[in-house]
Amino acid sequence: MSLSISQTNTMVSLFRQELELCKVKPGETVAVLSEAEQAVEYASAFMIAARELGVDVFNVNLPARGADGAQNVAGDVGQNALAGNGPAIEALKSADLVVDLIFLLFSKEQLEIQAADTRILLVVEPFEVLSRLFPTQDLRERVEAAEARLAKAQNLRFTNPAGTDVQYELGQFPILTEYGFTDTPGRWDHWPGGFLATQGSETGVNGTVVMDRGDILFPFNKYVQEPITFTIRDGMIVDIDGGFDAMLVKNYMDGFHDPRAFAISHIGWGLNDLARWDYLATGAPTVGMDGRAFYGNVLFSTGPNTELGGSNDTACHMDLPMKGCTLYLDDELIVQDGDVIPTEMRAVTR
Repeated sequence: MSLSISQTNTMVSLFRQELELCKVKPGETVAVLSEAEQAVEYASAFMIAARELGVDVFNVNLPARGADGAQNVAGDVGQNALAGNGPAIEALKSADLVVDLIFLLFSKEQLEIQAADTRILLVVEPFEVLSRLFPTQDLRERVEAAEARLAKAQNLRFTNPAGTDVQYELGQFPILTEYGFTDTPGRWDHWPGGFLATQGSETGVNGTVVMDRGDILFPFNKYVQEPITFTIRDGMIVDIDGGFDAMLVKNYMDGFHDPRAFAISHIGWGLNDLARWDYLATGAPTVGMDGRAFYGNVLFSTGPNTELGGSNDTACHMDLPMKGCTLYLDDELIVQDGDVIPTEMRAVTR
C-alpha cells in the first residue's frame, strides 16, 4: 500500500526524530536492512530522514526467505535472511547504525554486527504503535535506574495471586535494557521499548509460574483464557498443566523437537506507562511491544539466551507478559501487584 505525500512526510519526520535520539550526525553512516518487499515504506522513510540529517545512508535489501517472506518476525527466532550472506554482513558492520527491519534478534549475525561496534535499532511495529510509544529521555532514565538496582541483586523472586512463586539466581548474565533508541557503539535497542531483563543462572531458576486469565501468550498474540501452570526445576520447565491454553503452549514447544525449548529465558519488568494491555483486543496488527513493555508487568520468557551471552540458540522463544504480579530483588520490593514502587522508576503520571 503506497502512502500519501502527507503520510510520507509524517513518517519521515518521526523517523528523523528517532535518528536524532540515536545521535546520528554528519560523518556517520546509516544502513537500513530490509527484506524483499517487506517494510518498503519504512526503508524509504528512514533513508530520507538520514539524508536530511546529512549522513551517508544505504539500504541492504535481501531476498525473501521463502514463500511467506518475513511475515512472522517473532516466530522462529534467530532465523533470518541475512544468514550466510558474508558480503551483506560486512557492509552492515561498516555502518555506525543499522536500522533492522527484518528482526535479527537472537541471531549470531546480529551479535557479529554488534561486535564491530555498530549500534542496531530494531523497528518492526506498525506506525501507530511507533508513534504512540515514541521514546523519551525520561523513559531511558527510569529504565537505567532499574538497571542499576538489578545489577546489584543476587536473587529475583516474583509471585502472583494465581499461585506463582519462583526464584531466579542472578549474576551469571548481563542486563538487557530497552528504552527505544541507541546512541552507544555496539548497543542494540528496539523501538518502541520500555523494559529491562536479565537471565537467571542456567540451573538457578526454581519454582512455579501460574499464568492467569488475561495474561498474554506471544508469539500467539492471544490472552490466556484459563490458568497455565509451569513447574520449573534447575532452569528447565518440567511440567505444563492446565486446560486448552496449556496444551497449546506444550504442543507448540514440543513441535520444535528441541529439549532446550523448555529452558527458562529472560526475566524482567515493564516501565512504559504509555503501553496498552488491551491493545491486542483491538485486532490491530502488532508484534506485541505494548504487552512486553507494559508498566508494572513481569515478562516471563522461555527458550534462547544467546542475546545475553548464553549458548542456548533454540528457535523456540515465548514471551509471556503477566499482569498484577509482585517482584522482589533480594528482599527489596520492586513491583507490588503490578505497581512500580521505587521512586526513580515510577512514571510521573503514576
